[in-house]
Amino acid sequence: MKLNRRTAVKLGVGAAALVGMSGMMRAVAQAQERTGDRYETDNGEIVVYPIAHASLVLTVPGLVIYADPTGGADAYRGLPPADLILITHEHGDHFDPDTLKAITGEQTKLITNPAVLEKLPEELKAKASPLGNGDATDVGNLKIEAIPAYNTTEDRKKFHPQGRDNGYVLSIDGSRVYIAGDTEDIPEMRALKDIDIAFLPMNLPYTMDIDQASSAVAEFRPANVYPYHYQGADVEAFAAKVKEAAPDTKVILAKWYA
Repeated sequence: MKLNRRTAVKLGVGAAALVGMSGMMRAVAQAQERTGDRYETDNGEIVVYPIAHASLVLTVPGLVIYADPTGGADAYRGLPPADLILITHEHGDHFDPDTLKAITGEQTKLITNPAVLEKLPEELKAKASPLGNGDATDVGNLKIEAIPAYNTTEDRKKFHPQGRDNGYVLSIDGSRVYIAGDTEDIPEMRALKDIDIAFLPMNLPYTMDIDQASSAVAEFRPANVYPYHYQGADVEAFAAKVKEAAPDTKVILAKWYA
């Protein structure tokens, strides 16, 4: 099914549910600073919280998912704790062991590409499972597919070589979310079907330019697309290109940078 974007709303007291009474007012105040974009699924909602650059939080029915969390615990203040952490690759704007230590709880699970698994601190490695390109796994009702993420332009291949890094497709309750990681407009992206929410990078020289990104969107036609990892890119121009080439796709220009 395709999702319908609704008005961004306050998270409210959910983040305070598990804290003591003495900290409840503070947690509520922090939560009220957060807004999330809500999308209906067959059985609940997906809520999207952009954090910064390539870091984001998703709440889906039954799970709270952090993707490529960096920036320390303060970057996630006011949000519910992570049940699942996804890491796409080893670069410091996607993989920060200190942040992971700060936000990983007793029950938190980590899914990483194999290269990152070897770089995790021992206490986190015990909570982690590797997922290589083309592999899939389930966490509760969530299906996770590891989609390749790599550079194709010759002088960019050194940044993200083919076969090492992951994007992820998350499927839950009839809805599909694509977190691209760092990649160009690879065939595996263009072949995706029935994506409801996509997060696409677009900054040079590490990922795509806006022409590559908008061309890919015109081919796999997600219902909603968020430019992220775009520092220095003209995302307004990207939105205009998508509107012309794929008018049924909604572009969401969220605040990823201060």
